Amino acid sequence: MARVTVEDCVEKVPNRFNLVLLAGHRARAIASGAELLVERDNDKNPVVSLREIADGAIEADTLSENLIATLQRVDERTEAEEEAETLALLADPQHMHMSEQELVRALQSDRDGGQEDRY
Repeated sequence: MARVTVEDCVEKVPNRFNLVLLAGHRARAIASGAELLVERDNDKNPVVSLREIADGAIEADTLSENLIATLQRVDERTEAEEEAETLALLADPQHMHMSEQELVRALQSDRDGGQEDRY
């Protein structure tokens, strides 16, 4: 079993902090069932991910793009859907008794995705 060192990995990913982030992301992917790109040799997932990086079996740019994609939040609601929700909120008879300030706060809460008390 070849021992992986930080120096082997730093050649591929110069910033040690980025190396930790990428190796951790890859180790979680391996734990979730991703295919191994090097032999395990009785190593744990973080060591396997570092060995993959050091051996060049996986590109750091690819790992970085995957990591960024998993951290991005995508709001899939369209403007038409938001407008329909606003109209439904205004049509609700319970809202007829709200003050203008309470209504604005409720609409802003819906827009921001918050779960504030509306009433």
